[in-house]
Amino acid sequence: CSQRARRFEPKKEAVDLSVIISLGCCENMLFGMGNPLLDISAVVDKDFLDKFGLKPNDQILAEDRHKALFEEIVKRNKVEYHAGGSTQNSVKIAQWMLQKPHKVATFFGCIGKDRFGEILKKKAEEAHVDAHYYEQNEEPTGTCAACITGDNRSLVANLAAANCYKKEKHLDLDSNWELVKKAKVYYIAGFFLTVSPESILKVARHASDKNKIFCMNLSAPFISQFFKEPLMEVMPYVDILFGNETEAATFAKELGFETDDIAEIAKKTQNLPKENTKRQRVVVFTQGKDDTVATVGMVTMFPVLDIDQNDIVDTNGAGDAFVGGFLSALVQEHALEECIRAGHYAANVIIRRVGCTFPEKPDYH
Repeated sequence: CSQRARRFEPKKEAVDLSVIISLGCCENMLFGMGNPLLDISAVVDKDFLDKFGLKPNDQILAEDRHKALFEEIVKRNKVEYHAGGSTQNSVKIAQWMLQKPHKVATFFGCIGKDRFGEILKKKAEEAHVDAHYYEQNEEPTGTCAACITGDNRSLVANLAAANCYKKEKHLDLDSNWELVKKAKVYYIAGFFLTVSPESILKVARHASDKNKIFCMNLSAPFISQFFKEPLMEVMPYVDILFGNETEAATFAKELGFETDDIAEIAKKTQNLPKENTKRQRVVVFTQGKDDTVATVGMVTMFPVLDIDQNDIVDTNGAGDAFVGGFLSALVQEHALEECIRAGHYAANVIIRRVGCTFPEKPDYH
């Protein structure tokens, strides 16, 4: 059953947020865990791209030949640093949408004990995110270099320390686990399945046992293709699943859904086995400029905000921004429709700017 919707009665269609206190947001209410990266943006020339074998508009993982790139790019003029990585971007956007109080969002991830790690801590603090990093000496802080030429961005990610998160050395510590218990809504991008699936499971089971809301993201086609086993181990605990149309199609193929219809994939995903039966799973699939598909009882289509193609600067952070906006409404007990509206707004702001950056305050009502 599919329909277009602008309005529907919150009583019937609202995500069940009865577990969330109705006194508004408080510190550490939203918990995120993932791969923290320091985003380093700089304008470069064609010679720089050629030197490191980069295409003008691309996204790659760093290889040995790119190691010198990260030290060289910081010597350029007008280097900008931002706290990055998919989950950290989303909780940062959620905090920006909420504005006050500060530190509504907690974030866990692994960094190195180095200069980039110090910058990342400072940037997370400036974004008013309560980041508690596991710091180690084996690997340097993860970085993502954005090499800008004209309107193009060539992204080179070096996960490094982000790959080194250890459950027993960080998540299991009493002081850190207390922060997990304090939260009411949890969000982890699928990328973290490649790092610490056991950490994800511990958080997901806690959320399920305490009837809190656990959200996850399919993140990229390769997660469903090559990390299907840990993904499906977590899936019974997922209350809200995010993804885009490409990720949804790959997920459907891997699970043998035998359909490429996005609404049908959402419905089948909603009906996968679930531990906490007190709340039906919500599935939210974005489709770029096309309608967002969401399940809540029935499959519903939500039109995105109109934007002139000439105003689109960079779509890289759009998915993270959508989730961040959605989470900012979710922690305020808003109905699903309102969560999606907030997600659409945040994504619309971010695609007008370079990187996952935003103005000082949202213009959202």
